[in-house]
Amino acid sequence: MSLLTAWLLFPLILSLLALGCGLLLEQVSGRRLAGALVAPAGVAVMIVVAGFTTFTAATAFLTVPTVVALAVAGLAFRFRRRNLRGAALPIAAAGLVFCAYAAPVVMSGQATFAGYIKLDDTATFLALTDRVLEHGHSLAGLAPSSYEATLSINLAHGYPVGALLPFGIGRALVGVDGAWVFQPYLAFMAAMLALVLFDLSGRVLRSTRLRMVCAVLAAQPALLYGFSLWGGVKELAAAPLVAIVAALAPTTAGHASSRWSVLPTAMALAAVLCVLSIGGVVWLLVPLALISALVVRKRVSAARAGVLMAGVVLLSLPTLVAARSFLSPATETAVRSQSVLGNLYHPLNVLQVLGVWPTGDFRGEPHDLVATRILLALVVVATVVGASLAVRARAWSFVLYVGSAAFGCAVVASLGSPWIVAKAYAIGSPGFVFAAVVGCALLIARGRGIEGLLALAVITAGVLWSNALAYHDVNLAPRQQLVELERIGERFAGDGPALMTEYQPYGVRHFLRRLDAEGTSELRRRDIPLRNGTLLTKGAYADLAAFRPSAIDVYRTLVLRRSPFATRPPARYRLVWSGRFYDVWQSGGRPVRCKSRLLTSRAEQPGIIGLARSDSLASRVSVSHAGRYSVWIGGSFRGSLTVAVDGHIVATRGDQLDNAGQYTRFGAITLEPGAYVVAVRSARGGLRPGGGGPEYGVGSLVLRREPEVDPACAAG
Repeated sequence: MSLLTAWLLFPLILSLLALGCGLLLEQVSGRRLAGALVAPAGVAVMIVVAGFTTFTAATAFLTVPTVVALAVAGLAFRFRRRNLRGAALPIAAAGLVFCAYAAPVVMSGQATFAGYIKLDDTATFLALTDRVLEHGHSLAGLAPSSYEATLSINLAHGYPVGALLPFGIGRALVGVDGAWVFQPYLAFMAAMLALVLFDLSGRVLRSTRLRMVCAVLAAQPALLYGFSLWGGVKELAAAPLVAIVAALAPTTAGHASSRWSVLPTAMALAAVLCVLSIGGVVWLLVPLALISALVVRKRVSAARAGVLMAGVVLLSLPTLVAARSFLSPATETAVRSQSVLGNLYHPLNVLQVLGVWPTGDFRGEPHDLVATRILLALVVVATVVGASLAVRARAWSFVLYVGSAAFGCAVVASLGSPWIVAKAYAIGSPGFVFAAVVGCALLIARGRGIEGLLALAVITAGVLWSNALAYHDVNLAPRQQLVELERIGERFAGDGPALMTEYQPYGVRHFLRRLDAEGTSELRRRDIPLRNGTLLTKGAYADLAAFRPSAIDVYRTLVLRRSPFATRPPARYRLVWSGRFYDVWQSGGRPVRCKSRLLTSRAEQPGIIGLARSDSLASRVSVSHAGRYSVWIGGSFRGSLTVAVDGHIVATRGDQLDNAGQYTRFGAITLEPGAYVVAVRSARGGLRPGGGGPEYGVGSLVLRREPEVDPACAAG
């Protein structure tokens, strides 16, 4: 999967699907949508329709063709009727936001995803998408595995999957593994948010250029941007849907000519529930209260309001049925207990909802507290100005959006756990930034250009500063390592059950799902005790020899991370595939594909050089036997790391993040007996993403004589 395909073809396909579905919604409802709202409304259609088709195993296979058919119908019957005049600036706003969210991965030069090690939820999202698009919510036919355990914990208990449905549809049409297009999907949803904000700003601003500036800035608040860098798919999907509900709800009364005119509003309301489950009602209470007020004041007939609510209930049926399982005592504890921090260090500061938080990881404190306080105070003042001027202008969609964001955050903050509150702040944060930048723009439009421009420039600097730091500290997944797992999963599909001894959630939950893989410290369905009878805790690692042989014997395939210290599996296993990162061993079943790795005498005891950090150093190592020697680095490192032996560069590698106990093979060099100077040179910084993140701990440099490997085992 090339970077070009991931970041061009995938979002282009999603855009066409969203545009087509949005145009069809116009056609069916008889309600003309504002140009910037067509594609976001189409995303709501995709979510709701796919929610129905994926609810049962019998109809899951219809999901992709159904959505494609709807999009084609919309493009065929409605596209020529649309006037594209004025579309350049909203498209430009969406494009700029897409690029901002894309930058951390695109600038790395490879198709990968963010949030590696920080949070493993993306592995779960990939597993859910794999299953739902093929088999709906059914778990029938699954053998015990970490993949099956992931689905049982989430899918079988009504976990909302609405945010994943457009992603799964686009992934299927591109024909690639979801891991390589997950980050483009998050950027696409942020672009949809920018389109809705462009429309909402038009209710108070006439200048399309100012509207574009407001949409671009408000669509990338620090907290939402930070969530995108660890896979916050529900937050990225909910943010534009909450905004489009506010854009559509106040105008429902003005389209009484068609009985279907309430359909766009009903579709948006149902999509929010599909993404957030029944808890999404929190974000809908203010719009529903407005509609109720319009009924009381006879701006909307009671019959039309009834049709709207009936439509929401009907369109949300899959969500409502699944919610019965989701609303369990365990879920209530996770949602409400103040001890549930999730992946946070501590509860977030409520001020983070204002969209400015200049630090590389939003879980920590800002780099400069004085500058941050000044920025936050300015955002508060600008937000008040923007909201008050919008009320005077009777821009009710604008007011409704900001009110929904504030109300939703306040309710969740008073009732939810710190982990749930953080998610709510991320969803609501664009509303506060939006009010602030629109307030600045209104000052400019009303003749107070100097004050407005100065305030807008400072807020812009705060938003971009915050996101530049997040870009600098991003955790990017090691693509080459995961590509090996993808190849293993394809080549040995059906050769299960399989075992991994490292903590690798993307392996056992996703890439090796067709091998019925389990991890020794990850969602076990079988006990895999160590020789002393204990079990590994989550995230831990142990060499294969540390486990009881009887616990290993049940696995037909072993997918083991290569290491200079790894012991050979039991004699009945034979090496059948070898790559840079992984070896695959199998027993029984298929004919042996290659001979054992150890075709020569036992490898020489390795030379070890301790590395406190990935800084530059040089050390002398003695070699007593001639041969081919491999160089390994333990732990993780950022930036680029170059290893040289007596001035001859062995290899240069970059950005390898690993869980506990793992080594990365750098390369090999032929040496004669004697003493050598091994030098390690580290380079960090520049514009490359992730260069400024925290060190996870580099281990040791290991120089070890390589055993001979049968070419038949090579990954090729």
